[in-house]
Amino acid sequence: MMASHMTGAGQQRSVVVVGAGAMGSVFGGRLAEAGVPTTLLDTDRELVERLNSDGLRLVENGSERTLRVRASANPGEIEPPAALLFFVKSHQTARAAELAGPLARDGAAVVSLQNGWGNADTLSETFGAARLVVGVTYTSATVLDLGLVSSSGPGRTLLGPYADGEANGLADTVAAALEAAGFPVEQPRPVLAEIWKKLVLNAATLPTAALTGLEAGALAGSEEMRALVDAAAAEAVAVGRAKGFELDLAERLESIHSTLERAGSGKGSMLQDVEGGRRTEIDVISGAVLRAAAEHGVDVPVTCALHALVTGLERARGQR
Repeated sequence: MMASHMTGAGQQRSVVVVGAGAMGSVFGGRLAEAGVPTTLLDTDRELVERLNSDGLRLVENGSERTLRVRASANPGEIEPPAALLFFVKSHQTARAAELAGPLARDGAAVVSLQNGWGNADTLSETFGAARLVVGVTYTSATVLDLGLVSSSGPGRTLLGPYADGEANGLADTVAAALEAAGFPVEQPRPVLAEIWKKLVLNAATLPTAALTGLEAGALAGSEEMRALVDAAAAEAVAVGRAKGFELDLAERLESIHSTLERAGSGKGSMLQDVEGGRRTEIDVISGAVLRAAAEHGVDVPVTCALHALVTGLERARGQR
């Protein structure tokens, strides 16, 4: 367990954010701005050089500011931190854990607020379950250019220990640091149910946006698209219930509709990946629902179709 907090006079300890994409940059930049010693670890050397020379340019609510946060492509030049915060894409998690593994000495918390279902299992293979803190964030962010990121501002963030034990104290410490950086943090028990709730949102909205090119508000504004989103959400809720989570379909649908409407012209992460020519996270989103559905005997034809279409698109692009 960490002997001292990441925040507080005389007790400050550092954070390494693994992955300097949109989300990693927002969290890393805000932590640094709040006075938490923070390093962004990323393999993109051009990005690292830009961040170190020009700073991180963050656009929030139409206003741009420059945040000074250290960046590095070499874990060997970074002191072991109090916490490792993972924000890489799911298919990069295993490699990122290997890269950052030497930094996890001294009982560092290992934190995943990544999209999808299964990242914690991957991280536990490298770091063990006792130090894992997992959760979800409703913060949204988009990369506009190298070193330039836009965000709607800090969103609701829920986290907790992956397993009982030492991570209970680690979760408190991580929550305190994120709250100091302006993120509203909750610590529900069990946190895994909240991760599945976010998965319902993602499985319903991300592949539909990625396949149609529609912005968030347009998904909510079209009767046909809303029906498709609702059908995918209902399937993910049914699977979650089969897994033992208490899920309210009406609550999930209302939350999804309001989230899409608030996001307006925002683009989902999977649509950003498709437009950027990158592989998506479909395997830990719709794919996770499919695997659990097969395990529990739940029929999910809409989810199956969305998964097949996105993976087919990736095959056509040579990404599989």
